[in-house]
Amino acid sequence: MKDFAHVNATSFDEAAALLAKDNAAVIAGGTDIIYSMKGMNTPNLPDTLVNIKTIADADYIKEEGGFIKIGALAKLTAIAKSSVVKSKATALAEAAELVASPELRNMGTIGGNICQKPRCIYYRNEFNNFPCARKVKGGTCYAITGVHRYHSIFGGVGGCMAVCPSDTAVALVALKAKIVTTKKTWEAADFFKVPNKEFGTARGEQINALDLDEIVKEIQVPVTSAKSTYKKWAFRKAIDFPQVSVAVVKDGNSAEIALGGVYNEPKAFSGVNCADPAKAGDECLAKATGMNTPRADGQADRYSNTYKIQIAKVMVKRAIGSL
Repeated sequence: MKDFAHVNATSFDEAAALLAKDNAAVIAGGTDIIYSMKGMNTPNLPDTLVNIKTIADADYIKEEGGFIKIGALAKLTAIAKSSVVKSKATALAEAAELVASPELRNMGTIGGNICQKPRCIYYRNEFNNFPCARKVKGGTCYAITGVHRYHSIFGGVGGCMAVCPSDTAVALVALKAKIVTTKKTWEAADFFKVPNKEFGTARGEQINALDLDEIVKEIQVPVTSAKSTYKKWAFRKAIDFPQVSVAVVKDGNSAEIALGGVYNEPKAFSGVNCADPAKAGDECLAKATGMNTPRADGQADRYSNTYKIQIAKVMVKRAIGSL
């Protein structure tokens, strides 16, 4: 493991100041960053971890001013079990419930879940054995000619075909949530834009557009009368990250839909006519192409991700039909 210093912060402002002056990163539940520190899968690892678990009263869940407000340190288990989230932002409660295992949900925070690193098998390979475009200037996306069954079916950003791995991110985009940081209030759809101009640096490895000294403080989900749900498909039902996921927020015959596991960010579709759920699925996936790169060993189909297209269509149909 890379050697690092560990500093406790007592406020978000203090934590942000520490990030601004050091090669540092935030640690809360630690379920993702410790994995990277132990695996040394990038040359951009921090020298200092700023612990924000020591910030008081940052794990609240409350309804206030027309929003469900969730502190960044709220545990995923607490969100999944919250009566107000379950009744008024069902998709988010369901997404939180489907993250990883009970043990990880008990440790992991909502802030961490929307700030985790990509899950690409090449990005995550230990000791940076694959210096991909996200981590190294001039790097390449090994998935394009390698194993891409887990990757984007809507093209890539900056040459990267990795997908957004967060369950809760998909729900937050469909619910049109806001994400409050130490610098500004983001619309969820903008928050998850991959900073591809920063590829090859620590910031370019993020699944969101945060500055390196910017920290999530609160998530705000608007309270509406619309019904919502989140569905997930993975190779293993327990603990796996989504190969395809969908969040639907349905109001009459109109729906806000976000797909996960299919693009660098949650793939959003606004104002979808869902009177016919099957047609809605076809509409959302109309521009999906997947990858099926020819291989010398004749095993292209084995490594292809085109299977995701049909799965996503069916999942959209089933999600709408369940509301």
